[in-house]
Amino acid sequence: MTRLAWLDALRGHAAVVVALFHLSPVIIGSAAHLEIYRAFDAGKYAVLLFFLVSGYVIPMSLERHGSLRRFWLGRLARIYPAYLVTIALAAALAAAGLYRLPDQLRTETTASVLAHATMLQDLLGVRGIVRPFWTLSFEMLFYLLVAALFAVRLHRLSACWAAGLAAVAVLAGDGLPDGLLAGDAAARRWSAAVVLVVVAAVVTTYMIGRNGLALGAAAVSLGLILLAMANGHASRWVTSGSSAQALTMLAVMFAGSVIYRAQHRQIGRIAASLALAGVAASVVDQFGVPVALGTAGSFGIAFALRHRAVPGVLTWLGTVSYSLYLLHLLVLGILVRFTENRALIVIGFATGTLLAAWLCYRFVERPGQRLPSAFLATQGETTRTGSFGKQRESV
Repeated sequence: MTRLAWLDALRGHAAVVVALFHLSPVIIGSAAHLEIYRAFDAGKYAVLLFFLVSGYVIPMSLERHGSLRRFWLGRLARIYPAYLVTIALAAALAAAGLYRLPDQLRTETTASVLAHATMLQDLLGVRGIVRPFWTLSFEMLFYLLVAALFAVRLHRLSACWAAGLAAVAVLAGDGLPDGLLAGDAAARRWSAAVVLVVVAAVVTTYMIGRNGLALGAAAVSLGLILLAMANGHASRWVTSGSSAQALTMLAVMFAGSVIYRAQHRQIGRIAASLALAGVAASVVDQFGVPVALGTAGSFGIAFALRHRAVPGVLTWLGTVSYSLYLLHLLVLGILVRFTENRALIVIGFATGTLLAAWLCYRFVERPGQRLPSAFLATQGETTRTGSFGKQRESV
C-alpha cells in the first residue's frame, strides 16, 4: 500500500459520486433527482472533496520538486493529454451526431477556443465542451496562485489564504461583482485572449527558471485572483453560481493545504483550526450544512484511517479518476441516444465508463506523465523522484 492510498480512495469515491450524480436523472427521473438535489447536492459534495484533495497534494508536489519548472512540467503533462483527448473525442462524437457541443462554441467560437486553451473557461464565462471541465478552471487557478506564492516564498501562508478568501466570500457575498471582466460576448473574447497571453507568459517564465523573472511572473499571476473575486459567474453558461461561490471553492483548496501543513507542523494547530472553521462557515453559507458536513466528514474519516489498508478497487478508481471524471458524460450521452432501457443504461454506463477511463489512463495519461522525464533528460536534468511517470498526484 502506498502512503497516499487514502487520497487515491477519496478521489475514486468522489469520481464515482460525480458519475452517479449525472446518471441519476436518467434512471430515477428529473423530478426525483431534483428532490434529492435540493436536500443534498452530491455533485458539489464530490467536487469539494476533489478540491480538498488537490489542496492537500499540490503543495506537497511543488515542494517535492523544489522547482517551478519541474512542477509545471509535471502538472501540464498530468492534466493536458487526457483533457485534449476528451475534447477530440467530443468533437468526433459531435461530428457523428452522437454528442451535442455547447451552443456557445458556435456563437462565441474565439472566446471558447481561447478559454479552453488555459482551462480557465468557467472563470471566463465560457461553457466547457464537456460539462465537468468547469472544475478544471479552479484547479488551474489554484496552481497559478500556489506557484506564485512559492516564487515569493510565501507558500506556507495557506491558513491566511484559506481564511481570507472565506472571509471575503461570507462578508462581501452578493456585493461581489459576478461578471466584471466578461459581461458580454466581446468582453469574454478579450478577457480570454488577455488571460491566455498572461498564463502563457507566466508559465513560460517559470520554465526559464530565472528568479528575477519568476518574481515578476508571480506578481502578475497573483492578480488572476480577480477571475474568482469579480468574475465568478460571468455568464449563464457557467456552473459557479457567484463570485462568492468561486472564492469559497478556492478557499476549500487552500483548506486542504492547511491540513497538510498542520499535519507536518508547518503551521500551528490554533491557526489551522481557525482557518478551517472560517472555510467551513463559507461552505455552509454557499452550499448548505449537508454538503459542508458531508465533505468535512468524508475527508476527516479518510484522514483518520490513512494508515489502514485501503480496498484495491478504491485505489484503482483513484488512479483512473481523472479520465473517469472527464469521459463519463460522453459515455452516458452515447447510451441515451441508443436506448431508453434503464437497466441497459446502468450496465452500459458502468462498463463503458470504467473501460474508457482505464484505456485513457493506460494509453494517454501514463505516457503523458513520462514526458517530463524525457524532456529533462534531453536538457541534462533529472527529477528528484527519478521519474515523473511514477508520481501519484491528485488532479
